[in-house]
Amino acid sequence: MKIEILAEDKSGSVVVHREVQKICAKAGINTDIDVRPHRGCGSLPKDPNAKPAKFANSLLDLLPAECRAYNSVYGNKDLILIVVMDSDDKDPQQLRNELYEVARTYAPDVRSVVGLCTEEIEAWMLGDRKALLKAYPDANTDVLDSYEQDSVCGTWEVLCRAISDDYEELIDIGYPAIGHYKAQWASRISRFLEPENNVSPSFTTFKYALETALKNPKPLVRKTSF
Repeated sequence: MKIEILAEDKSGSVVVHREVQKICAKAGINTDIDVRPHRGCGSLPKDPNAKPAKFANSLLDLLPAECRAYNSVYGNKDLILIVVMDSDDKDPQQLRNELYEVARTYAPDVRSVVGLCTEEIEAWMLGDRKALLKAYPDANTDVLDSYEQDSVCGTWEVLCRAISDDYEELIDIGYPAIGHYKAQWASRISRFLEPENNVSPSFTTFKYALETALKNPKPLVRKTSF
C-alpha cells in the first residue's frame, strides 16, 4: 500500500509522518509513505478547475490540482491520500467538510483521509503529555495544566511557554522565524508520540478515519450502467 501525505508545512509533516507510520504498524500493514510539505495553508482557488497560478505553493491553492493528478495516476489503486492542516481560527467541521468535498470531487477514485489540527499541529503534541515530557523533561507542567485540549488559544505559544526558557523572546519574534523552532519541537516530540495515548479530539478523529481507510483501502470500482 502507498500513502501520500499533503501537509501544510515541515513541522506538521514530521508529526503526521511518524504518527501515520505508528498507526499503520499497529494495524500490521506495510506501507510506502511519502510526505509533501507545502508553504502554508493558503486558500482554495475561486475556480478549482483552473490551472494553479505559476508560483502557487500553499496546500489549499494546489489541492484541487493535486487531487486531479493523484486520481489520474493512482485512481482505483492501493493508495490513501492524506490531507493534514491546521484549522487556525476556522470552523473545524466546516473546513473538514470542504476538504472532503474537494477530495471527493477531484479524486473520486482515491480513498482520502483529512486530518484537521485544532487549532494547530501543536495540539496533537500537547495531546500526549507523556511523550512531551520524555522529549522535554523540564517542561513547565503548570503551563501544561492550564491548557484546555484543542482550544483556540494560541496553541504554539502554549507549547513554547511550556518547553522554552526564552519563550517571551520567541513569541515576540513570531513568524516566519518561529517556523525553525516549531520544526525542532515537532521533530523532538514526535519521536515519542504514541497514537493510543493521544487525548486530542482532533487527532482521535484523524486516527479513526485513517484506521477505517486502512481496513478497506481500495476504493470501490464504479459499476458501468448499461
